[in-house]
Amino acid sequence: MPEIVHFDPSTPVDEITAQLDEDAAVIVDDVVSADDLAALRAELAPYLGSVSNGRNDFAGFETKRIGALVARSEICRDLVLDPIVDEICKTVLGRHADGHQLHFTQAVSIGPGESAQTMHRDRGVWGGYVPRRIETQLSTIWAVNDFTRDNGATLLVPGSQHWDKDREPEAHEIVAAEMSAGSLLIYTGTVLHAGGTNVSDANRLGVLLHYTLNWLRQEENQYLSCPPEIAKDLSPELRALMGYSQGGTVLGFYSAPVGPGLGPELASPERLFGTGDAVDDDAFNDPRAAAAKG
Repeated sequence: MPEIVHFDPSTPVDEITAQLDEDAAVIVDDVVSADDLAALRAELAPYLGSVSNGRNDFAGFETKRIGALVARSEICRDLVLDPIVDEICKTVLGRHADGHQLHFTQAVSIGPGESAQTMHRDRGVWGGYVPRRIETQLSTIWAVNDFTRDNGATLLVPGSQHWDKDREPEAHEIVAAEMSAGSLLIYTGTVLHAGGTNVSDANRLGVLLHYTLNWLRQEENQYLSCPPEIAKDLSPELRALMGYSQGGTVLGFYSAPVGPGLGPELASPERLFGTGDAVDDDAFNDPRAAAAKG
């Protein structure tokens, strides 16, 4: 019977990453304090209380989902920048890019009576066009309350990142990511997983924060979910991770949509907030120059 290996937050990150490479899923126990969990529940409650349940089998008919967590939750802003996750992203996603970015934020409340999702791989959002040898995503789920097999703990198939895409898991190969509130599930975009069945009498609440390569399109449009008028009050590190930064040589540049001479031309997004430089003209005029810098 496979299992998901648990780690203490003090474990060296390279040990956690090595296990993640083997199984494509790990759990780090008790990362978030009880006080921060209470604050997080209070931040999310008004939004979850105002949204309707899902409308299909995948979204769940007894499940509520909300996004824009960077704009809505101070605790989520801290979780996005978690140093353990950041170091793992640098290793796992850094194999295929010169940086990573925030891909997706969502709080998911699985209610009593919900059935399990269909097993899937998160990399499917790019339509199967990215070669399997390139890992597209590092995903995290933060347990806001205890995750148990009975209340819908995420189901995963450790090692399935190496399988043929059409192979279906057998029952004994599926593991529930049971963990205490404040713990962190980390998994890759290629492992098979699904939300679990909730046969309990209480909701299972988790915060999903996913990351991807800085040259792929994000699933959640961060610039609409957290527009500049909100982003200006965030830390430069958080803004950069959301995509208010320049990736590679020219990815993500902008020109101000104002009158002649009134705003920057071909500038890095940091210029929105008073920092950053114009993009090197050579990168636009000579593709070889951009390639050489990459």
